[in-house]
Amino acid sequence: MDYRHIANTVADNLLSYSKDESGWKMCKKTNEVTVFWRPSSEFPGNLYKGEGVISGSPEKVWECLKPVPDGLRVKWDNNVKKFELIQSVDDEVSVCRTVTPSAAMGIISPRDFVDVVLVKRYEDGTITSNATNVGHPGCPPQPGYVRGFNHPCGCFCVPIPGEPSKTQLFSFFQTDLGGYLPRSVVDSFFPSSMTDFYNNLTKAVKSFKEN
Repeated sequence: MDYRHIANTVADNLLSYSKDESGWKMCKKTNEVTVFWRPSSEFPGNLYKGEGVISGSPEKVWECLKPVPDGLRVKWDNNVKKFELIQSVDDEVSVCRTVTPSAAMGIISPRDFVDVVLVKRYEDGTITSNATNVGHPGCPPQPGYVRGFNHPCGCFCVPIPGEPSKTQLFSFFQTDLGGYLPRSVVDSFFPSSMTDFYNNLTKAVKSFKEN
């Protein structure tokens, strides 16, 4: 499987999502983030976009976000219980397994996801993670977990001109949780999950700055 090619395609998709303003509908707003949605073109579900400004430089925000085993993400992100490296493809591309805990008061049981992940930096200083589901012989479905599928998703840490200690963070999620979940549960879970994500990230970056 050409993981590099798949990852590059995902990065192109996410860049197009970030530039395409059409069809977005706001579904949730807090001090940290505004969450939008529109129907996904990848699967019979929704694509969600989060937009917010985090107090911290892009490098500091990225340090809290970056998808690596034993990284900071598992410490602050309530939706990431474990993060495992399955295969390092090259300096920028890897295949990873993410384990998520039960959610929505136990209605959503623990999941795992296997994704190819590309870390890409742009000339303007933007740092991005770009991921989508892949198969990997080293990580078949495992007992105790429902295998979910991420469609092109990721985060953009964008510098704000004249504001070096702030970062504009765009996040994109379009996830098939698998199993037999009522659509209403899924549709309410993601906006709430994304507001928690921004709230907890804001706290993590603040504590990281103070260390």
